[in-house]
Amino acid sequence: MTQPDSAGAPVVRVDDLRVRFPTLDGQVRAVEGLSFEVPVGGGLGIVGESGSGKSVTSLALMGLHRGTRADISGSIEVAGRDVNAASNKQLRAMRGNDIAMVFQDPMQSLHPLFTVGNQLVEALRVHRSDVSRADAHAKAVESLERVGIPEPAKRINSYPHEFSGGMRQRVVIAMGLMCDPKVLLADEPTTALDVTVQAQVLDLLDGLRRELGMALILVSHDLAVVAGSVDEVVVMRHGEAVEHGDVRRVLAEPQHSYTRALLDAVPRVEVSRAQRRAQDRADRADRAGEGGGTAPGTADETAADETAPGETPAGNGAHAAPAPPPAGATAFGQKPPADEEPAQEPGPGTGSATVSEPSAPPETQGEPLLRVRDAAQRFKVRGGLWGRSSDFWAVRDVSFDLHPGQTLGVVGESGSGKSTLSRMVMRLLEPTEGTVEFEGRDITHLPERALRPLRRDIQMVFQNPYSSLNPRVTVGDAIGTALKVQGERDRTTIRTRVRELLDRVGLQPDHYNRFPHAFSGGQRQRIAIARALILKPKLIICDEPVSALDVSTQDQVLRLLSELQDDFGLTYIFVAHDLAVVRQVSDRVAVMRKGEIVEMGDSDTVYENPRSEYTRQLLTAAPVLDPDEARRLRAERVAGSATA
Repeated sequence: MTQPDSAGAPVVRVDDLRVRFPTLDGQVRAVEGLSFEVPVGGGLGIVGESGSGKSVTSLALMGLHRGTRADISGSIEVAGRDVNAASNKQLRAMRGNDIAMVFQDPMQSLHPLFTVGNQLVEALRVHRSDVSRADAHAKAVESLERVGIPEPAKRINSYPHEFSGGMRQRVVIAMGLMCDPKVLLADEPTTALDVTVQAQVLDLLDGLRRELGMALILVSHDLAVVAGSVDEVVVMRHGEAVEHGDVRRVLAEPQHSYTRALLDAVPRVEVSRAQRRAQDRADRADRAGEGGGTAPGTADETAADETAPGETPAGNGAHAAPAPPPAGATAFGQKPPADEEPAQEPGPGTGSATVSEPSAPPETQGEPLLRVRDAAQRFKVRGGLWGRSSDFWAVRDVSFDLHPGQTLGVVGESGSGKSTLSRMVMRLLEPTEGTVEFEGRDITHLPERALRPLRRDIQMVFQNPYSSLNPRVTVGDAIGTALKVQGERDRTTIRTRVRELLDRVGLQPDHYNRFPHAFSGGQRQRIAIARALILKPKLIICDEPVSALDVSTQDQVLRLLSELQDDFGLTYIFVAHDLAVVRQVSDRVAVMRKGEIVEMGDSDTVYENPRSEYTRQLLTAAPVLDPDEARRLRAERVAGSATA
């Protein structure tokens, strides 16, 4: 790690940290023998899949395992103080002053009934009782201004629900800065944020680190997120550090197979749909040749590695290693030479925006499966003059065609109208204006009774599978309910079809009677996909299906969707904020902003030669694996915002 001039003794030192939790099945070894140091003003990234021990390590640094049954051994020193040996009073004094934490979900950190100003003032006065309320209020305004909240003197009186997701995350960062900590610990601070907001948060953390001389520990499942923000990286698996070193060395020349698997799983914005599908099909052919009949990455995710009797590792540990990147991609994912890229004929594109107009491939000639014309969605919003409601147009003048077997990617920031559009197509919302035609039939204003048969042909996979699964209903019944609604009464037939589908999406047929809580996030998303497939639909709308998954689980789900499309001839609308994911699954891409399509065309044309300035901004904000390139893009964004 590059040592700053002011660096002396490390501000954080962890030596042989072990954290174990007693359970009915024996001890869970959440962290095993972890050691690292962070100098004053330094940056450390902690990376790994869900269950690797990242968050357990973060909580141990804050002393937040106090009062639990956790068995902690080893040494943790923060600003020269032993966290494990400190009294509760000393620990409370350390929090905020020596080390502060930014949690993953800002709404879990902010009280909905108090203004952000009250919460910032409390964060300071709890740790520094000698500070007056007036001084604390001034400090709160200063902190909000520092993290880029506009008009901080006014917004300090706002409630959390009055901020967007990215702004709420900035408020939580401001709260962590109230006591000028020596170390800021950010645990997945950008998960589920769109690329531009993610870039803003990472730029902010990097700027604060350099401005305040504050050490930063950034926890993430994505190596691309930490690449441009830290000096060193620790890669964790099953509670152990499998690799530790300078971020440039680890990303360019990974020594451990698990690190290489994580790098391979990171979606790259320069990898085309054709390259991705060619690689997936080659991998599938290899598995078939070796006698493998399961879906990618479908090893039993609940299985544990061989361990000592009565002990299990932390993490599910059964993620299949993702396949290597397409031929021509490097460790940093640089774009391969043009002559190495397989040719791909683009699909047709129509819309009310800047549109590329390549010739249509032969397989998409004929009538489209879905035709949307001038669709618009209006909502009534209260709070206008004299309390009257006003019109808010979430979607305006959207037009496109989608042919059988194609995938249309819809990308944009939060609030751009992506999810509203998908619900209009699904007819969960009735469009205010325009028309939606499915197989040549106008479904724009069909009554609910007439829509019921249509539900067989159009299905949806939602962002959060746990929210769309009833926790009191077994997964078998959750999947089979759709058959019952459509008139199937034979229980044996329903059970047989559900078990076959569970096997097809990479789950065990014996999981039929398990409840949703018994599955990991990736497994629950597979269940949601199985539920969408049970009626053999023609169109599946995927609304942010992988945004909250770690990169290897995300890779598995994307591979599964690709295989299912090949096997069943499915047509997808894939909604996401991650540009790299959208490119690798989409034949055509629609870029949305403020309810309108600003650019549409085949994916390669949109990504390699964007015509809209907004599309170029999104591409610039996408995280990259090359630390030097990430810092160059950051400098461009900072310079652009300064001149704006």
